Amino acid sequence: MIFTRVIAPLCILALGGGAWYYLGRPVEKPKPMSLPEQLIKTEVLELQPRDYQVMIESQGTVRAHYVTTITPLVSGTVTVLHPSFEDGAFFEKDEVLAELDPADFEAALASAEARLARAEAALSQEQARAKQARLNWNDIGYDEEPSELVLRVPQLKEAEASVKAATADLDQAKRNLERTKIKAPFEGRVKARLIGLGQAVGGSTPLGEVFASDYAEIRLPISPSQLSFVRLPIDEADTPVPVTLTDASGAANADSWQANIVRTEGTLDDATRELFVIARIEDPFGRDKKSPSLRIGQPLRGQIQGVLMEDVYVLPRKALRGVNRVYMIEENPPLLMRRSILPVWSTATELVVNDGFTPGEKLSISSLAYAVDGARVEVIATPVEAVSEEQTAVPAPKS
Repeated sequence: MIFTRVIAPLCILALGGGAWYYLGRPVEKPKPMSLPEQLIKTEVLELQPRDYQVMIESQGTVRAHYVTTITPLVSGTVTVLHPSFEDGAFFEKDEVLAELDPADFEAALASAEARLARAEAALSQEQARAKQARLNWNDIGYDEEPSELVLRVPQLKEAEASVKAATADLDQAKRNLERTKIKAPFEGRVKARLIGLGQAVGGSTPLGEVFASDYAEIRLPISPSQLSFVRLPIDEADTPVPVTLTDASGAANADSWQANIVRTEGTLDDATRELFVIARIEDPFGRDKKSPSLRIGQPLRGQIQGVLMEDVYVLPRKALRGVNRVYMIEENPPLLMRRSILPVWSTATELVVNDGFTPGEKLSISSLAYAVDGARVEVIATPVEAVSEEQTAVPAPKS
């Protein structure tokens, strides 16, 4: 027991000394590994000034030039409905659309002709009596001038008035007979026919609604911020502004139409403060086969040709970082530098800037999540199709 108690402390002491000796030896630190510098990779676009054609986006609904309700102006029974007086049918100016029973109006015309004949006969008799009264006065030998009563002037005026009244009645009877044939007031198309065959109508009974087909109009809004970028005509004597209209359905093969802004409205919209312009569409129903047919009430998108900006820089919107900020690439060595811009025009895909750049500068167009000023970058090749797309997104022809 005594031996064990002596040996145990000695063993522990020996072990402790060995541990102390081991811990006291110097430990070599691991050498840091040298990693290559991580460069930010970006595609670039070389900026060059060019001309840019402003195109203002708008939309509206096609409306007819004239919309008229046809009324007969006389009473009668509908006896004939022509094929041109059906819903959607086209008609020419003065073409007969419907006819009323003319029997009563033919009788009224005959009576008017008879009254005119009697009035003309009475006038001839009064003219003869007046002439005879003058001769009788001269034969008697009076020196003074005879009075109007002697010369039957009142009776003569009454007879002349009767002739004028009978003539007016005859003209009215002719017009009423002519109105039994309901004629188109202009070249157009039937919106809706409201009467049927055999129906009795009055002078103010609506027979149908028609609209003009020579041209249609579309009302397009322009925001206040866009007004300075387009030269709008005040009236139809001014130079029109071209507009390209497309179907608002968004179909890939949507039809398009050419139109011209011919006038502007005189007031701004109370709610939006927008100015509405009126564009005219020639041959809206494709009757000359030069363009597809439109429909009244059809929604269309419009691209209004604005001003031509000269020597401006066109940037892709995807290059924008934050609010009006882009990254430029400085060379030797390539560094990333932040720059603020002030666009004068913008679309969904482009920004137009008129200053703040020099020709040949490089713009970063890649998405950079954690980029800082002065960071070194590696310029990678930009796909040819991407450069072509940026340069031809909106053509800018010379005027």
